Amino acid sequence: MDRIKVSKVEDVTLWRQGTRFQGTLHLTSHHLIFSYTQPSPIEDSDNKPRKREIWITYPMIGFCTFRPAPPASHQPPSIRLRCRDFTFIAFHFLSENSARDVYDTIKSLSCRLGRLERLYAFHFKPHPPEKDINGWELYDARKEFARLGISEENPDVGWRISEINKDFQYSQTYPSLLVVPSSISDNVLNYAGRYRSRARIPALSYLHSVNSCSITRSSQPLVGVRNNRSAQDEKLVAAIFSSSRTDVESLDSSGSTPHPGVTSPNNSSVHLQTSSMESSFVDAEALEDAAIARANEESKSRQRVYGAQQSNLIVDARPTVNAFAMQVAGAGSENMDNYKFATKAYLGIDNIHVMRDSLTKVIETLKDSDLTPLPPNRELLAKSGWLKHISNMLDGASLIARQVGIHHSHVLIHCSDGWDRTSQLSALSQLMLDPYYRTIDGFIILVEKDWLSFGHMFRHRSGFMGSDKWFDVENERISGNRLSTNGNGTTGGGSNALENALASARAFLKKNDSKEDLVGPDGEMRPYDSPTQKPNTTPGKDVTDIVITKVKETSPVFHQFLDATYQLLYQHPTRFEFNERFLRRLFYHLYSCQYGTFLYDNEKQRREARVHEKTRSVWGYFLSRKQEFINEQYERTIDDNVRGQERLLFPRLHETRWWAELFGRTDAEMNGPTASRDDLGSLVLTGVETANMSAGDTPKNLARLSEDNAALSAGYANLRAGSSTPNSRSRSPAMARMDDLHSRNHSRSRSPAIQKVGMEMELQ
Repeated sequence: MDRIKVSKVEDVTLWRQGTRFQGTLHLTSHHLIFSYTQPSPIEDSDNKPRKREIWITYPMIGFCTFRPAPPASHQPPSIRLRCRDFTFIAFHFLSENSARDVYDTIKSLSCRLGRLERLYAFHFKPHPPEKDINGWELYDARKEFARLGISEENPDVGWRISEINKDFQYSQTYPSLLVVPSSISDNVLNYAGRYRSRARIPALSYLHSVNSCSITRSSQPLVGVRNNRSAQDEKLVAAIFSSSRTDVESLDSSGSTPHPGVTSPNNSSVHLQTSSMESSFVDAEALEDAAIARANEESKSRQRVYGAQQSNLIVDARPTVNAFAMQVAGAGSENMDNYKFATKAYLGIDNIHVMRDSLTKVIETLKDSDLTPLPPNRELLAKSGWLKHISNMLDGASLIARQVGIHHSHVLIHCSDGWDRTSQLSALSQLMLDPYYRTIDGFIILVEKDWLSFGHMFRHRSGFMGSDKWFDVENERISGNRLSTNGNGTTGGGSNALENALASARAFLKKNDSKEDLVGPDGEMRPYDSPTQKPNTTPGKDVTDIVITKVKETSPVFHQFLDATYQLLYQHPTRFEFNERFLRRLFYHLYSCQYGTFLYDNEKQRREARVHEKTRSVWGYFLSRKQEFINEQYERTIDDNVRGQERLLFPRLHETRWWAELFGRTDAEMNGPTASRDDLGSLVLTGVETANMSAGDTPKNLARLSEDNAALSAGYANLRAGSSTPNSRSRSPAMARMDDLHSRNHSRSRSPAIQKVGMEMELQ
């Protein structure tokens, strides 16, 4: 193959965690293979050396540095690799020419393939028993929704399966089958789709088997500065929030029909026993519940249900300034004046760039793991903010699970386009609610449904095709170039949050003809430019045409979900059928590209690429060796009256810890003695809003601080004109005014009480 300059190099020294191994390096079309001889343990009777091999697929390489050897250095030429599975190794060579040929070959096979079908998945041939298992057949959307009680044979549950997207003409990033309220026709869905970014309408992900309350998910509404609204979207959300009401319950005691979205109490048999669960709640969770409950008391147009417990909830996962900026750009968040039957909660979970930078800081503490066995700097690990992000994610999912499982409420989740933070929150909350998803088969179904089917952009976020920015030659560095970007193409440090969000809004408003450029600088995804416009496509163009990795679109979104799942498994070791190794191997195969499961961004792309025919599913790997992933402590019994066996489980946020095994370190190195968890941050709930009140950080409060709309209008005009990104040295008066509004919002509304409970100042 012309991409391979050298296929074999003898007398190569490998360094890993300060230990050296002498061997031979092989370069094949899809793997880098290092073979070496390991001395046999003394207790072995034959005492013969053992041959060992280290295999690395090229997409697993996250960063590669070539260090030539000037004659005066008296050092051998070397190549250092940082792999996505946090393996750090260095190769030392006898010849600089050989080292450079190896570097050029690795680079060519990592980031210059151009087509997904050149990846290993399209050439991998499994051996029995894996060969005999077809993992593609495991997930069937109709079967999973039938398990939840929704099928054509059971039409009275309030939900139906719509085929409006069977050919992906309605929404190219959504699954072909959508579950919507029975009272909503496809005609209503057609109009409602025009109001949601990329036509990702509120659609069902989960229906609780005990109380028939739902978790639905969507993208952001296209509200804009003119407060656009859609009667069809409002009707759809109202129908979702009233879906658990039966015909008999549709009249209140006075004989009138309750407000849309209000659910009458079911019989007492559906109320879960919560006494044994309450002790697992930390104070933060109780305060979040109190904030939402008090917000509902302030809503005069809403009837009380379930003994004043139910509060149907819209969850916007984004930081407030992001939602505010998206409104300036033509999108935004629901105007609660039009959704009087619900409460909205803002969670303040950061975007893909913040998460990528956080992981980069973690990697910085581990980057010398090839040459030294020293443990990582625990102080630098804490400063990365990684555990805070994991804790916030768990807190947000816990809030959703409590609303559904304890307060008998419906929850609609969205962020921007609803495939990153939305997938995290939806899947984690279902893990907490449903014991089925805590089995191996159930977890596979959960990943298929909430990540693969609902269109998480695995290819964009994972960067399978590599990038030139991930390759470096030491003596060719330019000061302030790659060193300032942490090797990932993004600069370190953060600028003003509102400026970042407004820069994102500017990117939204620029005409975009590239199917690759899907995000603005703030990580918020671009909505449709018009209600009827379809995404730009070229007739006859195949999804396997030339593709590249855009570094700014990569982010450890699925990694964080697996990390959060690990936290639940560690805290509740008897409640999961699978073990920690199951999660670790799933993380590995996310990047190995050995299987076709994660190669594409949505169901439509997978179907067009015929990935089911041309590649193997990763689930065959796990099911063929299932016994390796069984948790020996697993307790299958479910009994809400017995502590430790309840249907629901919740995280203990103060126990969030480093997943040491994933990072290739010992627990003592990453976690050490029990320490203060102040680095985990405060409550994830940052704002609550109804039609009649707004507390904490909400776009409504941010806008209210303006004495007039001049700043907003001027800022919006500047964005339309495509002005340059504001910075600390040159900023338009309008941008400076909006920045001042953000500062005043925090100084006025973020009192110590609000910092403690998220909302308490306005709610007391």
